[in-house]
Amino acid sequence: MKYLDTSSSDFKKSLSSQIKSNSEPNDEISMVVSEIVKDIRDRGDEALLEYTNQYDRLSAQLKNLEITKSEIDTALSRISDSMRESLENAIKRIRSFHEKQKQETWTYTDEDGNTLGQRITSIERVGVYVPGGKAAYPSSVLMNVIPAQVAGVQEIIMVVPTPDGERNDLVLASAAILGVNKIFSIGGAQAIAALAFGTKLIPKVDKIVGPGNMFVAAAKRQVFGFVGIDMIAGPSEVVIIADENANADWVAMDLLAQAEHDEEASAILISPNANVIKSVEKSIEKFLPQMERAEIIQASLNNNGLIIKTKDFTQAVEIVNIIAPEHLELAVIDPEILLEDIKHAGAIFMGNYSAESIGDYCAGPNHVLPTSHTARFSSPLGVYDFQKKTSLIKCDGNSVSEIARVASILAHGEGLTAHARSAEFRHRS
Repeated sequence: MKYLDTSSSDFKKSLSSQIKSNSEPNDEISMVVSEIVKDIRDRGDEALLEYTNQYDRLSAQLKNLEITKSEIDTALSRISDSMRESLENAIKRIRSFHEKQKQETWTYTDEDGNTLGQRITSIERVGVYVPGGKAAYPSSVLMNVIPAQVAGVQEIIMVVPTPDGERNDLVLASAAILGVNKIFSIGGAQAIAALAFGTKLIPKVDKIVGPGNMFVAAAKRQVFGFVGIDMIAGPSEVVIIADENANADWVAMDLLAQAEHDEEASAILISPNANVIKSVEKSIEKFLPQMERAEIIQASLNNNGLIIKTKDFTQAVEIVNIIAPEHLELAVIDPEILLEDIKHAGAIFMGNYSAESIGDYCAGPNHVLPTSHTARFSSPLGVYDFQKKTSLIKCDGNSVSEIARVASILAHGEGLTAHARSAEFRHRS
């Protein structure tokens, strides 16, 4: 892991270089994805089948791309009782949290008697992308499907790549428990394009959610506007602020947990205490060889791992606000004190017992979070991402007079005569 010290004269430059955005579009990938998106749009299922067989190393026929309800139910029957119980427990917790995010229609009457308000309705059809390459993520099924269901989405279409024909029981079982039975074994940019534009096999959706690789991210960027998307997600990241009370083994394992996502994941430790830093480094050296994905972890730490020695915790928080991390752990004795000055983070885990991995699976809040500094202006995925707002305006002959007079004056000021006359007709009636 690279080591930076805020007392160094080139600290700001070094930090800026280290945390450069990993979600910026890659020109070469964008060109490849552009061709795929256009091909899917032009040739539909024929192109979809070709790309799926090519990239997932299959020899499937088109009809085989839809996973049947029987296959979904069979996958559910194959998982252990303890796994099903854990999935159901997580679902209960996640649903309970997201129920509190629901927005309701509201209206009020102004002083002139006009009725104004906002109507809340759900998106009708949503596409959920579930990654399926280096690892399978049943938790992504839960985190993307549950808020959509709470919002009232009528139809959920799930896509998941199945390289070499491997269909993950946990992913399908999670969908089965949630009642999602429209699932297709497709992935990559071709799946995003199929959801965005529709084919004879794949229904066209109104919004696409769910994380994916660089090709998926590029495709989401290119189809945005034809459909809604949740966000452009970059590699996953965690920042941990640790004090002398932090458990070095726990902090080290949390850094390793983040790094095992993939080689581009980012794990950052910040502390003003040199002894804490040394202890965490020793714990990383101790635990790393024991990890199943040690090679991926090592690559991640080499590429993006970072240790920052600060003057104090005020400086640590300032750095956090620059990074605007996806996950922030406050492994300190009194996290509330630091919380007051933290402006930008996707999710904040407060205190030594609040492991980021618990948030990944079952704490309740969503694990689909803004990455690559976008926490400066973005929020976690939630029920509000699956609800639409429609403004309500109701005037009558008694209430319209004053508001129409104001509208007429403003319209004349903009030189829009027809707008002004339209308001004046109501004012004079």
